Amino acid sequence: MKFVQIIDFETERMDEMRELIQEAEKRAAGRSGGGPTHRMVLQDRNRSDRYLVVIEFESYEDAMRNSNDPETTKMAEKLAALCTRPPSFTDCDVREMSELK
Repeated sequence: MKFVQIIDFETERMDEMRELIQEAEKRAAGRSGGGPTHRMVLQDRNRSDRYLVVIEFESYEDAMRNSNDPETTKMAEKLAALCTRPPSFTDCDVREMSELK
């Protein structure tokens, strides 16, 4: 079953966060299994410093392997340092998904 984690955070330093994420994605490009399959970054239209990131994994187990990776921990600490409040995390099992065109 697919698994999604939603990260809710606030920052005034989104450009720096993007750079860290792009660097991490380059490092992870050669790794096999366990990494995210999709990522969506949303910005709150009413509070421009608030963001939601939706990260999809093939399974909960893949997400936990990714979460326990020391590189993921280092990146999460660097990203949290750029936030104006601690990020909050919501873990979700995907029950239904549709492409609507």
